[in-house]
Amino acid sequence: MGAGHVHKLYRHGDSPVHRLPPHCKLAAVLAFVVVVVCTPREAMWAFAAYAALLGAVEAAARVPPGFVLRRLVIEVPFVAFALLMPFVVPGEQTRVLGLSVSVPGLWDAWNVLAKGTLGVAASVLLAATTELRALLLGLQRLRLPPLLVQIATFMIRYGDVITDEMRRMSVARRSRGFEASGLRHWKVLAQSAGALFIRSYERGERVHLAMVSRGYTGTMPVLDEVTASRAQWSAAAALPSAALLVCLLGWTL
Repeated sequence: MGAGHVHKLYRHGDSPVHRLPPHCKLAAVLAFVVVVVCTPREAMWAFAAYAALLGAVEAAARVPPGFVLRRLVIEVPFVAFALLMPFVVPGEQTRVLGLSVSVPGLWDAWNVLAKGTLGVAASVLLAATTELRALLLGLQRLRLPPLLVQIATFMIRYGDVITDEMRRMSVARRSRGFEASGLRHWKVLAQSAGALFIRSYERGERVHLAMVSRGYTGTMPVLDEVTASRAQWSAAAALPSAALLVCLLGWTL
């Protein structure tokens, strides 16, 4: 793997959660999300318990609640979709705040909001306590196909480069008096997008040739092997294990 790439989602710290090996945290978050998804939507108390578990992890990681809440904004499109469900899903009708809404739609909206929010919050905590490079090493340790790991590596490495290129193109357009204000300017924006694609493609070709000239044969060298002890696996398993117990209670009660 190459050099580290610190992302704004990551929060520097030295907590027990930060010190856990990345593949342990990846496995724990995946298992937690699967358990949340398998929980019956009627067990509302179970979702409150899941939120409490994530709150305990947040406290152990010393991540401020505001840090997580600001990054939950990414799920706004899912919230908008969920809010429409009571109005479009057919079924028995009821009145809420003077509006006629579908009862199945309300349950579906709750299901999407509760499970989606918990999944996003768990992912935010994972990103806040694990550097991107460590996440890639963890994926590799979990035997994710090497090609997918390499694609993710280059996406992370060059995503900011492409964004900076797009920003420079925008500055160049504005310096020439261009301001997008209607449909008639879409042609210019489409041409800019095409030019950005071509530049990105050519950059990819140059990077690939540079790698081949340095001995690249389809696999990336692993500079440091990430291992985990039984105690670390046990610590990481605490979250999904507690969530599984809550899920089982949700199905039996």
